Amino acid sequence: MKHLYILLFMFLGLFLNIHAQQDEWKTYYEKSGKTATPRYAETLAFLERLEIQSEAVNMADFGLSPQQRPLKYVIYDRDGLTDPDDIKASGRVLLMVQAGIHPGESEGKDAMLILLRDQVIERKHEALFEHLSLLFIPVFNVDGHERFSPYGRINQNGPVEMGWRVTAQNYNLNRDYLKADAPEMQAWLALYDKYDPDFFIDTHTTDGADYQYVMTYGLELGDNIDAGLTTWQKEVFLPFWDKAMHEHGFPVFPYVSFRSWHDPRSGLISWRSGPMFSQAYAAHRNRVGLLLETHMLKPYNQRVEATLAAILHSMELLALQGKQLQQLNYEADKFATSANFGAKDFVLRYQLDHNDSAMVSFAGVHYEKQISELTGGDLFVYDANRPDTFLLPLFQTFIPDKVVKLPEAYLVPVEWTAVINRLKWHGIQYEVLGQSVDIEVEQYVFSEVNWQQRPYEGRHRIRDFSMEKRLQTVTYPAGSVKVPIAQPLVRLIAHLLEPEGDGSLLEWGFFNGIFEQKEYAETYVMEPLAQRMLDSIPGLRDTYEAKKLADPEFARNSWAQLNWFYRQTPWWDEKYMVYPVGRLK
Repeated sequence: MKHLYILLFMFLGLFLNIHAQQDEWKTYYEKSGKTATPRYAETLAFLERLEIQSEAVNMADFGLSPQQRPLKYVIYDRDGLTDPDDIKASGRVLLMVQAGIHPGESEGKDAMLILLRDQVIERKHEALFEHLSLLFIPVFNVDGHERFSPYGRINQNGPVEMGWRVTAQNYNLNRDYLKADAPEMQAWLALYDKYDPDFFIDTHTTDGADYQYVMTYGLELGDNIDAGLTTWQKEVFLPFWDKAMHEHGFPVFPYVSFRSWHDPRSGLISWRSGPMFSQAYAAHRNRVGLLLETHMLKPYNQRVEATLAAILHSMELLALQGKQLQQLNYEADKFATSANFGAKDFVLRYQLDHNDSAMVSFAGVHYEKQISELTGGDLFVYDANRPDTFLLPLFQTFIPDKVVKLPEAYLVPVEWTAVINRLKWHGIQYEVLGQSVDIEVEQYVFSEVNWQQRPYEGRHRIRDFSMEKRLQTVTYPAGSVKVPIAQPLVRLIAHLLEPEGDGSLLEWGFFNGIFEQKEYAETYVMEPLAQRMLDSIPGLRDTYEAKKLADPEFARNSWAQLNWFYRQTPWWDEKYMVYPVGRLK
């Protein structure tokens, strides 16, 4: 009997010890009853404990926020490797997971803390980490994360407190991947280029109408990514991942909007994203980017669990298919540098084909469209307790809108330092000219330029313009850069430097100075000169009279007329309205 008591006490002690260890390693989210998310310091403290516990976990800085908070990332590698070349040499797939680009959307952070804890303490995912290494950013927008309150998201069902969508400088980082105005993004680009992950996941929460799905997703599946990667996503990744998520209890649907806002019955619209967005930025670097969007109205614990499931099932597929994906990434990079890529027309922008759709089943909820007693506008009232399945048209066919034949290279004058800096931050290869050169290039000359009325993401964007090309011999000073297109990041180069690129630097206002006329002629100087010009230049009077006839506003504006004559003189600024980036044929 004595021995039985001893065994019982030993068993009880072991049970209590295991239970105490489990409590010790609960995340802040779990301790809160799965309703709260930790502050930044608490997040880092938990990761530091994991780092102490395991040599496979290593945490480091990759930058500093405007409010002087360190930007942190974590690498989990079974051998403790942290150098990107060493990780690639190991043959393991490198997965990058990002959380907190919009800090109110904190599911990715809490899901990944659980995943890492389960691996470090319980070795729960050992088989997966035999085949992959993980780079994890727990909070990208750290300053926004620390703008912490219960009032960060009026539309969102938890957590009880959260951060703010934008940075301390009011940037939405998921509009900044291409223009890279935010210091956080500049640091992120260097980190991404350094590690060049094989697969990228960005974790979000979405607003919008109510429906049954806890999780929707975004993948670039058109020809804005390499064809081999498109095929792999459609034929390998999605069938596996979709089935796994469904079996896990989280059926998924593509991230869509509605033809009429908040009204699912109006039909569904997909889109083809430009590289200002996270998953599309990865696509334009010849890598698969997966956008995870949990639905704001679902309970927070469901959203965390769905995010954890989505990441784990992605890891399962990568463990099985990693070698194939790495080969496809290599082939995509190789093709981007080839003459075959440069020989094809490059599509800068697409437009949705509103005449082509396919009927799909959409798991929505019952809703009614009412007239608001308060505003008189449309009011959509959803009943989440009454699930309803709709058969809806999905519009997801795109046709080219803006197309360009890429040059052999671009030439950027040395004085446009903000542009050259961005090429460097993206990891784009270029040659610095050691001496001044005169070279014939193709230039764009603009007219009819219009700007958006309000600033957007800290810049005054160009809305539309007209342009034409001309051949011109241009002097490029020493220090100017030549950017060949025969390199893996050719898609980024085209969108950055082609004026009609999706999120081009011209569109964002980086070249607004060229649209300002800095010199002008006094009217009392120009009037007699204009009279002499009319008398001495054949055909000028006919051209002048025709312009007045075609443009009544011009005919009423004496200053505009004299400025038109000034434009015909040798004193006119030859760089006005001329794009300084040359195209080398």
